[in-house]
Amino acid sequence: MTTDRDERRGDRSRGPRADRDARSGRPEPRGDARPPRLGGPSKRAGATAPDREPAVPAVEMRQGKPRVAPSRNLRPRQRPARPEAHPEARDATLAGAPAEPMRIAKAMARAGLCSRRDAERWIADGRVAVNGYVIRSPALDVAPTDRVLVDGQPLPGVEPPKLWRYHKPRGLVTTHRDPEGRETVFDKLPPALGRVISVGRLDVTSEGLLLVTNDGALARHLELPSTGWLRRYRVRAHGRISAAALEKLKDGIEVEGVRYGPIEATLDKEQGANVWLTLGLREGKNREVRNVLAALGLEVNRLIRISYGPFQLLDLPPGEVEIVRRRVLLDQLGPLLARELGLMEQVDADRDRRNTARDAARDPARNAARDPAPGSARDSAQGAARDPAKDSARAPAARPRKPKPGDDTP
Repeated sequence: MTTDRDERRGDRSRGPRADRDARSGRPEPRGDARPPRLGGPSKRAGATAPDREPAVPAVEMRQGKPRVAPSRNLRPRQRPARPEAHPEARDATLAGAPAEPMRIAKAMARAGLCSRRDAERWIADGRVAVNGYVIRSPALDVAPTDRVLVDGQPLPGVEPPKLWRYHKPRGLVTTHRDPEGRETVFDKLPPALGRVISVGRLDVTSEGLLLVTNDGALARHLELPSTGWLRRYRVRAHGRISAAALEKLKDGIEVEGVRYGPIEATLDKEQGANVWLTLGLREGKNREVRNVLAALGLEVNRLIRISYGPFQLLDLPPGEVEIVRRRVLLDQLGPLLARELGLMEQVDADRDRRNTARDAARDPARNAARDPAPGSARDSAQGAARDPAKDSARAPAARPRKPKPGDDTP
C-alpha cells in the first residue's frame, strides 16, 4: 500500500526535469531515448549517414525571442588561392614577367605603363591577368616565374634607369595630370622617352633645369636632402637689398614658423628697379626661394634653376631634352648605389657584349697562320729551309779562355 508520502518521494526521485516536463505536458522519454540536441542530429548508436546531413538550423525560443543555433558544419571563409606559376617559367624568365619579386602595381609602374595609382584602377577594372587568371585586387606579389598580361599584352621589360636634362619653360605644370586642365611638363616631352617622372618640381612660373627619369628609386634618391647636392638659382626680384643682408642667410632663416637651412646668396647686379641674385640651397622645400626673399622685402618675378648638383643647364634651349650619359651618372652615384639601382647590370651586359664581339671578330685561320702549332706542315717546312751555315754564322763566337797561372805557354 502506497501512501502520499511514498508518492511524493517517487516524484522527487524522478528529478526536477521530469516534474517540469510533467507540468508542461511533454511526454517523458523512455529508455535511452533522449531529446535531440539543438542544431544537429542525435548521436545515438546506429545513426545512419543521412542523419548526419546538415538540416535547417533549429530555432529556440528564449525569453520570447527566436535564436538560431549556429551550424556545426560552417567553415571560415578561405582566402582565394594565388594563381600558380606559369609552367614555362620554372627555369627562365618569361616575356611579361617582372625581373624580381614585387607588388603587381609596382611591376606595372616600373614597366612604364602607368603610375601605381593608375595600376590599381586598371586591376580593379579587370584589365590585368596573372598566369591566366584575372585579378581584382592589387594585394598580390608577382615573381619572375609569373606571366602578367595587361589588356592581353605581356608586361614590357624593365629598362635600365636613365636620366634626362630638360629645360622647362614658363607656364607648364610639373604634374602628370592637372585638375585645372593646364599644360603639363609631360605633355611637352617627346613620346620616345616613355613614361618618366620628375626629380623634384618647379612652379608654373619657374623655369630652368628639370631632371626627369624612368626609375622611381633613382628619383627618390636624387630628391633627398641627404645627398647634399646644391641647387643653384638665378633670381630676378623687385626691390633693393644689400650684400650684408644676404650674408645672414648662410645661417638659415625662419619664415612663418618654417625653418629653412643655410642658403648661399650673392648679389650679382642691379637693373632698374630689380636686382639679380644667385642663390644656392640644399633642401629645396616648397617655394623656398620665394618665401625667403619675400621675408627680406623682395618680390620674385623670374626664377631660373641653373644647376641641380653636378648637372647643369648650360646652353640647353628651352623645351629641349638631353640624356645624361651613363658614365657621368655612374661617377656621380658611386658603384654601390649604382649597383643597387641596377645601373651596373647594364654596364656588365655591355662589357660582355663587347668582349663577345671582339672574340668573334678574330679570324681563327689568320691566327693559326700567324702562330703555327708545333709539328704543323708549315713549321716542318720552315725547319727544312733553314741553312746550317747561316745558323752557325748567326750564333755568337766562343770567347777564348783566360790563361791561369801554372799553364804552359807555347
